[in-house]
Amino acid sequence: MDPDSRLVLSVLVGKRLLGSAVQLLLDVKERLPGPPELITSDEWPGYPDAIAQAFGTVVTPERAGRPGRPARPRVEVPAGLNHATVHKTRECGRVVKVEARVVRGTAGAVEAALGGGEVSVSYLERQNGTDRHRNAREGRKTYRFSKLLDMHEALTYFTMYSYNFCWPVRTLRQEAGGRRYHQRTPAMAAGLTDRVWPLRERIAFPACQSA
Repeated sequence: MDPDSRLVLSVLVGKRLLGSAVQLLLDVKERLPGPPELITSDEWPGYPDAIAQAFGTVVTPERAGRPGRPARPRVEVPAGLNHATVHKTRECGRVVKVEARVVRGTAGAVEAALGGGEVSVSYLERQNGTDRHRNAREGRKTYRFSKLLDMHEALTYFTMYSYNFCWPVRTLRQEAGGRRYHQRTPAMAAGLTDRVWPLRERIAFPACQSA
């Protein structure tokens, strides 16, 4: 998710495994013009390797001309890509302290990418709450769970991507004067469209465009 526009860049339904994280980030990579300046996440240990596999390139060192085994190929991540996590300290089940930890890059580069903000995953956590509200199958401790994985995937993709184009976000609205506001969706904030799409139009729009 892009925190500036609130745009959901990609969604993957599956178990929280390294392969799933790599697949998700590879899809994100195809939607971006280049490597992002900063990726923030929680402290799941698979993310650093997943970021390296998705955005890195394999480099084979040249032979040094000395005897011995040659250096093995290694994965190098773009120098401008930074990764920071949020560490939460809990006592008696309550969060008492939140710390930002730099996993890749430098603290100065992370601060520059944030532009004075703080490392946070709150936008994504809030979006998860919004999606659980819009997608009853993701409600916790209910009888509305999905019995078929295909149906769960279909509705997850539908609610996520209709959120991008059909769901005006209050914090993205722009003042139009006279206590009036111009409502904007994440897709509008990201420059992908210039209007709020009706849900009926989103349903009728072909998922695969012909060349």
